Amino acid sequence: MIDLYSWPTPNGHKIHIMLEECGLPYRVHPVNISANEQFKPGFLAISPNNKIPAMVDSDGPDGKPMSVFESGAMLLYLAGKTGRFLGKTDRARYETLQWLMFQMGGLGPMLGQAHHFRFYAPEKVPYAIERYTQEAKRLYSVLDKRLSQTRYLAGRDYTIADMAVFPWLRTWERQGVQMGDYPAVEKWFNAIAARPAVQRGIQVLADLRKP
Repeated sequence: MIDLYSWPTPNGHKIHIMLEECGLPYRVHPVNISANEQFKPGFLAISPNNKIPAMVDSDGPDGKPMSVFESGAMLLYLAGKTGRFLGKTDRARYETLQWLMFQMGGLGPMLGQAHHFRFYAPEKVPYAIERYTQEAKRLYSVLDKRLSQTRYLAGRDYTIADMAVFPWLRTWERQGVQMGDYPAVEKWFNAIAARPAVQRGIQVLADLRKP
């Protein structure tokens, strides 16, 4: 059994989707980041960087419980545990890993900054708004070029790279982006959104988050 500590954010939804896709049994425990619950000692014991999501697998690789933090590492752990969604060949696995790293190192942080400065910053900083909005558009262009050549980010098969990117694009309009400007991304996005496991995943804890 996997105990998942999460909140309905893009990083949380990555893991919600993966768990629904691979069918592993799990229990979800909400960690309200708006109430600073991520700083409680019990959560810090499994997520030392005080970020959601994190999880404890009661049946770790050696049969003993194992805790994992960082959403990218969690996706890789679950892919390794189930033997699914990472790629069937060495080439496919490296294709998956590079697009997962693209999300972790670039897409997520930059879109997060766009969200922050466009909507949450206590004062409007025009330079920051312009900088991160333009970077969001550049990153969408990178995705659009890739997805005009392949069905999924890693190639022919749906992988954890798609699961990692999809939740970050659900609020495209808040990033200063028009989805219609990126037709290949839009086609891919709609295909991912139609998957039943994805629909279940984005509903996990969704009723707890206030607008």
